[in-house]
Amino acid sequence: VLEITLPAVHAKHPHKVSHLSLRSRCFCGNGAVGFGPVFEKQPVDTIYPEESLEANITMNCQAKANPPATYRWMLNDREIDIGAERKHYSLTEGNLVISNPVKSKHVGKYSCSATNMYGTIISKEASVQFGYLDPFSTDERTTVYVKEGQGAVVLCAPPPHFPAKLSFRWIFNEFPTFIQLDNRRYVCQTTGNLYISKVESSDRGNYSCIASSHSISKSVFSNYIPLQPLTERPNRKYPADLRVKFPDTTALVGQNVTLECFALGNPVPEIHWRKMEGHLPQNHDLRMSGSQLHLYNIQVKDSGIYKCEAINSKGKDYHSAHVSVEAYPEWVEHITSKKKELHSNYTMSCKASGKPEPKIRWLKNGHNFYVHFRNLTLDNSGMYQCIAENRHGVIYANAELQVFACPPTFEHNPIKTVMVAKTSRAVLECRPYAAPKPSFTWSQGTELLSNSTRVFIWEDGSLEIRDVTQSDEGQYTCFASNILGKASSVVSLAVTDSTRITLPPSDADVNAGEDAWMRCAASHDPSLDITFIWSVDGRVIDLDKDSQHYERNGNSSDELKIKKAQVKHAGVYSCTAQTTADNVTASARLIVRGPPGAPGGVRVINKTETTVTLQWSRGADNHKSISKYTIQYRDDFSKDAWSNARTSPADVEGNAEMATVVNLFPWTEYEFRVIAANILGSGDPSKPSPKERTLDAVPVVAPSEVGGGGGTGRELIITWTPVQPKYHYGPNFGYILAFKPQDQKEWKRMKVTDSESKRYIHKDPSMAPVTPFDVKIKAFNSKGEGPFSIEAVVYSGQDAPSEAPAVIEGRALSALTAIVSWKHVANVEGYKVKFWTNQQDREGRAQEVAVSGMENHTRIEGLKPNSEYNIEVRGYNSAGYGPPSKRLKVQTKKPPPDRPPKIIGTKVKGQFINIAWEAVEPLSNESKVDGYRVLFKPKGNQTSTLYTTNKRSIDIPLLADKEFVVEIRAHTEGGVGAVSQIGFPGNGFILFLFFCELIDLK
Repeated sequence: VLEITLPAVHAKHPHKVSHLSLRSRCFCGNGAVGFGPVFEKQPVDTIYPEESLEANITMNCQAKANPPATYRWMLNDREIDIGAERKHYSLTEGNLVISNPVKSKHVGKYSCSATNMYGTIISKEASVQFGYLDPFSTDERTTVYVKEGQGAVVLCAPPPHFPAKLSFRWIFNEFPTFIQLDNRRYVCQTTGNLYISKVESSDRGNYSCIASSHSISKSVFSNYIPLQPLTERPNRKYPADLRVKFPDTTALVGQNVTLECFALGNPVPEIHWRKMEGHLPQNHDLRMSGSQLHLYNIQVKDSGIYKCEAINSKGKDYHSAHVSVEAYPEWVEHITSKKKELHSNYTMSCKASGKPEPKIRWLKNGHNFYVHFRNLTLDNSGMYQCIAENRHGVIYANAELQVFACPPTFEHNPIKTVMVAKTSRAVLECRPYAAPKPSFTWSQGTELLSNSTRVFIWEDGSLEIRDVTQSDEGQYTCFASNILGKASSVVSLAVTDSTRITLPPSDADVNAGEDAWMRCAASHDPSLDITFIWSVDGRVIDLDKDSQHYERNGNSSDELKIKKAQVKHAGVYSCTAQTTADNVTASARLIVRGPPGAPGGVRVINKTETTVTLQWSRGADNHKSISKYTIQYRDDFSKDAWSNARTSPADVEGNAEMATVVNLFPWTEYEFRVIAANILGSGDPSKPSPKERTLDAVPVVAPSEVGGGGGTGRELIITWTPVQPKYHYGPNFGYILAFKPQDQKEWKRMKVTDSESKRYIHKDPSMAPVTPFDVKIKAFNSKGEGPFSIEAVVYSGQDAPSEAPAVIEGRALSALTAIVSWKHVANVEGYKVKFWTNQQDREGRAQEVAVSGMENHTRIEGLKPNSEYNIEVRGYNSAGYGPPSKRLKVQTKKPPPDRPPKIIGTKVKGQFINIAWEAVEPLSNESKVDGYRVLFKPKGNQTSTLYTTNKRSIDIPLLADKEFVVEIRAHTEGGVGAVSQIGFPGNGFILFLFFCELIDLK
């Protein structure tokens, strides 16, 4: 801080000066190294879960500043006394830590301020809220009774919670079996209610609503709500009845918006969406079988009235509501940090867009301020904030204004020597650092200069001399002064001979691919070096970067070679001869004849189901007449590949600017481009036309591979391969299924509105099982119906097996294995064998084995030793499971001993080797040993041999020159026990010595 005295200019009497004593900084331009605070982190809205295990909340506030900033925090516009409230508050590098938060004390709006010697800035406000999600009520939920075919609403009744946004799912009977949503079932994400448009017998069960709050990572479950469908024969039909209706909605630009509509009714209603007075936005898709209209990255133009319509064969219902799109404030223009000189004028400007239009207010050093600067003073220095706000949010722009004052100085910008050519114009700059702005005078030698016809002193202090002569050469002095002081600087002016072009470049005309030359020569002052610069159409040629097409050589003269010139190289070429004193330019035109340029303005002016008429404007012919045009197209199915189109006329002449493209697909979105050609080749393609969809038409392609069958009794399953989208030919595409029993004449028709469907199940209580049906399918769209497919024969589903298998035998084979057999039953595809111990039954861990319908027995493995198992057998087919057999009990064997036989000796006996071992004695919980299994395993690929013996020794044949291994196990009714193993080397002599050593040891 420096105490300085500044003379101030009187407003009414500018010639009078008084002295003001100001306490401030005095610096010039780059002299200041400090700066005010600039936020790096600011607080954000925080939701603190009431059940959180973390006992603190951290609100960020960090600013870059020199010197470092100090921080203060505000809660609901009142300063927090951190020292007095240390129990709950502490500061960490500017961040506010709230320990052991209390809802009644700490909910509210927080902001921080950062301050240093240059000023203060205020952060944006951020809220702290406490989040919670209470449990559902423990009251028993009432059973919902509803007739089959009617619609049902199962109420979720979510518990108290904050924040308001929850997501919902429903459990069916047991966790984690969630209800799969389709065109018949829907969960409203606003209320959580479950809607079933048409209740079926399969809906019988218990339902539980799950409410989840992602903000606090918590979910709660409701008590189960029983749903009891009541049989009604025949099922009545009910018209569509919308029960889920989206409200008037306000969204912000760029957000994603989901509109919900769902209807009850029998048959299940279809949902259709449209936007009144226009088309649905391109940025939309349909979800949940059409019950949700999702608008992503919504824009102001998407505002309007949206309508959903539910339709079935008994009637329709509709709903409409308004979608308004508004916008968060966004800067169009905002303030930036500036350094301005004393007594200058300065305007700070902030402009913001938004909907509603934002209001703008200003802060200086954290206090309200109205921006108005004229004749800046040092007191205007500080930190400024521009704040734009509407009902959707607030944005801040921060900037520092530094007002500086100092006497003139040339230290950072000294005047340099100037060299100019005769008859040219000289400008001698004089730009000292100074504040306020200084006044200027010039002298040549001792002569004081003033404005004349040749000499002129500019407002910024520069000296201009026109039509320079040799007598103007010499030294010039610039004098600068302001209310704080004065300074001067000397500059030398040197005068040289002028540069002249002696050989200008000449016009050239070449075909594309040929070389062209431009030549240039000039005279210049012999004391100076000369440089030649080439440019084309005002753009300097970078000879290094463009070396593929440009090459030059020469010193006092110059030659530019354009190699294999292309159309893009045509233009006006300029040669500039330049010295340090002056420059002069001469130009010539290069014409390059080549393929035509791209046509422009390609657009569709007429269209039918299979044709479009295109119009375009001619591109540059590049000096050769256009001989023909080629039209190309691409569509949604071509994966960005362009194909040549068939046209009428077939050959599009070079003088045409219109043609008709034929053989297109109906209701397909196309882009088109046009390529011109002449005798030198084909040019670049035009930009693609705007996308255009051909008109819709009746479908002509029927579904293929019609078939089906299987399923449960009283139902007919029909399958097909869907029609490819390119053959849909129109909107609202779907399928009409026609089917009848082969012994009847009347066809039954059903409509499937999902274009991607490939399967349909028709249920009829009166349908006989395994009945042959004639089935055919055709496509339809909003334009009409197409032809039927080839008829196929499909059998209705069979009934589930009605007979329980009779179990013949079940017995244990070992401690781990059992076998069970049964008598075949009719109408089965397979059998399920279920087995469990009493303990497993209590714990719900029974196991199953699947067996082919061709078998009537199976081995059950992986059992527990010495355990009693319950076994059931039941048949099954595509319709379900039959009744179980009578329960059979099987006791597994005790396990074999877990100790291996101990080998006690080996002895060579001729061509055999005798191996002896100790007997294995079983424990009380182990099976009795009834013999031993000896496995002889030669090394390599030879077959192993298994021996069985009741003795405690065995003779094994020797193998000459081959290694082998012998394994010995005890055998019991519960299986084989642990193994003992002994290996023998292959060399006979070594084997003989080994046995000798054993004999000696004994």
